[in-house]
Amino acid sequence: MKNSERYIIAFNRIDAAMKKMCHSTNMPFFKLIDCARRHNAVVRRYEHDLREFAELRNAIVHDRTEQAYVIAEPHHQVVQKIEQIARKITKPVTVGQLFRRKVVTLQANDSLLIGLRLIREQKFNQFPLYDRQHFIGMITAMGITYWLSDRMTEGMPKGKIPKLRDVHQHEKRKKSYRFVRQNMPIYEAVEIFQKGVTSGNRIEALLITENGREKEKLLGIVTPMDIVRAHK
Repeated sequence: MKNSERYIIAFNRIDAAMKKMCHSTNMPFFKLIDCARRHNAVVRRYEHDLREFAELRNAIVHDRTEQAYVIAEPHHQVVQKIEQIARKITKPVTVGQLFRRKVVTLQANDSLLIGLRLIREQKFNQFPLYDRQHFIGMITAMGITYWLSDRMTEGMPKGKIPKLRDVHQHEKRKKSYRFVRQNMPIYEAVEIFQKGVTSGNRIEALLITENGREKEKLLGIVTPMDIVRAHK
């Protein structure tokens, strides 16, 4: 198959996917981009490329002088790139596919020693905290540090080991997480972290459940570092 044929096939897959997003059957491609970018993080990520792809597609399809002749035969790397983007748009990798795993959780009545042991042995720096099945928030290494700082000034009763419920009260940022659905495309997760940084409300963890609801079973967790490793 010629590169131009592969290119048109990939382009048409993107075109069909965006028409489905926009519930349209005849919208021009450039308008489709404007529409689809409001719904799809991959389109937003590759908007510039998609506009350039449209120009090349027009050269291939509209400017040829006969059926077997094309004015522009795309370079192999260009074909690979449009095919890759077509896959990302039509079959996006989800957070559930990449980060579904057993998550270590702690209970509100667990002692601080349990959390400290996990930090030391597992190198974790944050844990979901529950009161039985009810989600309370995240216990972080920084929150424990804040708790310790307060105790150093107030004085800690000898022999008394606090519960994690008490330590959680010292978390300065109690909303540094978000629950997300397991079929969320990975590029949407990337955008959540990026928007958190630019808005000054940094997100430290995305908690994965089936439909992104707090009361559902926790299926996985994503941190900014997980995203960095996944894109290496």
